[in-house]
Amino acid sequence: MYVANTSYYSTPWGVPWMHTQLGSSGSSALGAAAAFRVQMRKGVMKDEPINVIAFCGDGGGADMGLGAISATMCHPDYNLLILMYDNESYANTDVQISGTSPYGVNTSFSTPGKVKRIMNHRWKKNMAPLMMVGHPTVKYVGTISTSYPLQAMNSVRKALSVGGPTFIHCLNPCPKGWDFDPVLSFELGELAVNTGIFPLYEIENGKLKFYGKTKDIVNGRFKRLPVRDYLLKQGRFAHFIEEDIDYFQSKIDEMWNRWLVPGIIPLQKDIDADAPSV
Repeated sequence: MYVANTSYYSTPWGVPWMHTQLGSSGSSALGAAAAFRVQMRKGVMKDEPINVIAFCGDGGGADMGLGAISATMCHPDYNLLILMYDNESYANTDVQISGTSPYGVNTSFSTPGKVKRIMNHRWKKNMAPLMMVGHPTVKYVGTISTSYPLQAMNSVRKALSVGGPTFIHCLNPCPKGWDFDPVLSFELGELAVNTGIFPLYEIENGKLKFYGKTKDIVNGRFKRLPVRDYLLKQGRFAHFIEEDIDYFQSKIDEMWNRWLVPGIIPLQKDIDADAPSV
């Protein structure tokens, strides 16, 4: 957001801010929180709560900045929030593939060709569970979608008030990188959730809570929409044929039907073993 909206001696921000290196959101947030504490202890600053928020993209957070964020999550004495806005590519540098880019997606580094239609065979990196399971002292981790703004704001408030380092993964549809009309931004955010591709949940003090449409899916009150409703509205999947859509659907079905906790713990339940013998 800084890169897109800020020029020399001007800023869109109404609060103190700094622009740091691409992969340094974790270390920058931790350093700022530690510096504030020292200044307060010395009486240089008023001793009061200060919200330290570090924004990072999926490239800067899930890829090159992962180590710094992981280290920051291990320091429970400092209050801060790492918010990763995920548009599933390195969008500032012409939409290269990132660790959160979905299977089969067309980017400038995974362009489909005549010989190989699918160039990205990796599945999307699951950042929120990675932060929680790998850092058990973290008090709050959540996922949000800007298509559900009220729930997103509530998650941010919780993350800033619970204490210690926290992490939020936000999915952000990108008209340029995903190749769709901007008018569809809100709808695509909803479809990512309603197809079950991007579940909404929060883990607060070790307790998992699904919310919104994801909660309705878990409780059987809402049937997941087919992934084709989401994929075919985006030009980045225009090269998909039926077998590609079927494979994508099968992976989402597997996540919901066989994972120990859908969207979070990929350990698979033994469905056949759990079935009663006849």
